[in-house]
Parts: sequence; C-alpha cells; structure tokens
Amino acid sequence: MVDTKTQYQKIKTEIDKAVIDVMESTAFINGKAVHEFASALSGYIGVKHTIPCANGTDALQIAMMALGLKPGDEVITPSFTYIATTEVIALLRLTPVFAEVDKKTFCITPESIRSAITPKTKAIVPVHLYGQAAPMEEIMAIAKEFNLFVIEDNAQAIGSDYTFSDGTKKKTGSIGHIGSTSFYPSKNLGGFGDGGAIFTNDDELAAKMKMIANHGQSRQYYHDVVGCNSRLDSIQAAILNIKLKHLDEYAAARIKVADYYDAAFSQCPTIITPFRSSATKHVFHQYTILLNPKDNPAEYRNGLKEFLAKHNIPAMIYYPVPGHKQKMFESLAQQNVSLPVTDWLTERVISLPVHTEMDDEQLGFISSKILEYINNQ
Repeated sequence: MVDTKTQYQKIKTEIDKAVIDVMESTAFINGKAVHEFASALSGYIGVKHTIPCANGTDALQIAMMALGLKPGDEVITPSFTYIATTEVIALLRLTPVFAEVDKKTFCITPESIRSAITPKTKAIVPVHLYGQAAPMEEIMAIAKEFNLFVIEDNAQAIGSDYTFSDGTKKKTGSIGHIGSTSFYPSKNLGGFGDGGAIFTNDDELAAKMKMIANHGQSRQYYHDVVGCNSRLDSIQAAILNIKLKHLDEYAAARIKVADYYDAAFSQCPTIITPFRSSATKHVFHQYTILLNPKDNPAEYRNGLKEFLAKHNIPAMIYYPVPGHKQKMFESLAQQNVSLPVTDWLTERVISLPVHTEMDDEQLGFISSKILEYINNQ
C-alpha cells in the first residue's frame, strides 16, 4: 500500500545527515530539531502554534483535555473513521455521538451534526477522511451558532487546502479551534516511527496543551494541571523536517496516481471513483473506490480483495465495522443509532495502493487486474 523504502532512498543523504546531527548533539528529547520542525510546520499549516507530541491519538486526547470538557459532555464525530477518533472521547469519559457521513466525500455532514446537537454537546470532531477536507465552512458556522469547539482530525489530509465561499484558502488543521495530526510512517507526512502534532491560533490553548503534553508542568517540577507524557523525539522531528520540504511534491505524486486510476476505471459502471469536492484539494492519503454490483456488495468486494491478493496486489478495507457497531461502545447504547450511509459504505469501500513511488507499469497492472475481476463476474 505504501513504499517508504524507495521514498527514503531518494532523500537518504538529507535524512541520514539530519539523524546523525541529532545523534552527535545527544539532545534526543526536546532538542533543537523539535523546535525547528514545530516552527516550520506552523509556517506551512498557517498557524501560530504547533505542539509536537507522541502520536495522533495523543494529539486528539490532549486537545480535548485542554478544552476543559467534563465527563458526560457530548462530542459529535463520524462513526465512519478510525477508532482513535472516538476512542479518546470515551477514554476521557466523554460521550461520543456518532454522526452520518456524505456518500460521496465520506466526510461528516453538517445536517447530521445539527441533528445530533443536544444541551450536552460541547465539541465537534470532523475527520478529513482519506485526504479530503470535511465541509469546514458549514461546520464552523454551526459551531459558532451553538458555541461549540471544533477539533479537526487532520491525520489523513495534511497538506490539503480548503477554499471558503469568499475565495479564502486555508490548510486543513488550521480552521478549527484546534487541529491534530499523525506522523505514522504511512501518512502523507510520515516519520520513521510514531509522532503527532497539535495546531492552534489560540495562545491560551497552546500554553495549556504544551503543559498537558509535559506532565502538566508550567515549569520543571511545578504541575498546574493533570497532564500526560507525550513527546516527539528529536530524531523523528529531524526526519519530518526534511520530509516536510517534500510534502507538496508528495501530494502531487499521489494526485497523479489518482488521476491514472480515475481514467482507467472511467468506463466501468461497477466502480465509483473518489469524488473530489471543489472546495478542497484531495491529497489522497487513500484512493478508495466504491463497488456497486447488483447483488451482495460485501461478498463481491471481499472477492476482489482476495483476487488481488493472489496477484500480489495489496488492497485494504478500512473501517469494515464502524464506531457505532463496535463492542467497546455497547455501554453507550449507541449501537441502535441509524446511520444508513455509513452502513452502506462499509459494505462497498476498498482502498487501492497509492503512494509517491508508483509508476505507470504498476498502475497498469493493478487496474487491469481489477477490471479483469469485474468483467469476469
């Protein structure tokens, strides 16, 4: 699904030097590389503050802790997403309220958010799924109307632009009150291990999140709030700082792969290729198609995955069990929530290989095998 080895080989000299510089400095925690990366990433995203942390899940947790949410407060988020988004809500004894997604973009819908709001609602966590931004203009308007916080889960869409109706453009992660991201190796901006970051333009929130990520310390041995230990190490920061310079180039390569797939499948009615909203630049963390056969969509989709595996072609079915049907949330009595679009998607989605190192030969082989399977059904 990704080729991190070839990507590394292309920038090996830069990466190796950056890592050796950290090793020679011996400033492995909170060293110069961390501060340089945080500053560079703030400039790229267009925010005042970037707080590096240990991973994307911690980024979400720290964000929610900083907002002062109390047990029982409700947080609206999509069910069709990776479990980390909702897991941290429950971990903090908040209540996840699952909302519906759009059939075309896979992102949370403003209508579903509005219908889920209650007097207990305190925050919204939109997920920019697969590399495409959620409808942030409408979401921010709803948040303002009901005095709610917005935390963007930007783990899959770093580098994506969102265009407002007045023509203003902002990077995803810079629009809500807080943005979060992950640097897991397979991400568009991936490290060589775990890592994450939190973004905000709010000075007070930034100061609080920095404290929370460092044991709640305002200064050494003075702990003002309950915190955690969540740090991005200097080696990862040095690697990420090099890769950040290539992020737009990486996005362009992914978009080129998506263009190839789009053209290859354009005449196949069984395949619905990814919709690209005019309001956002899709950076294709995943290239996720919908299969729409006449009968038994899940069986048909699973058959395609098995067929591709026989030809050494990886494919992934992301989120086959959505959040509202997970056992971990049984106690919330939310498994009776009706999310027909989410349920429809979970039977039909399949993600194909998409990364920065793909060539036309690979793409031709993959697309031809997919069409072979479909034509033989």
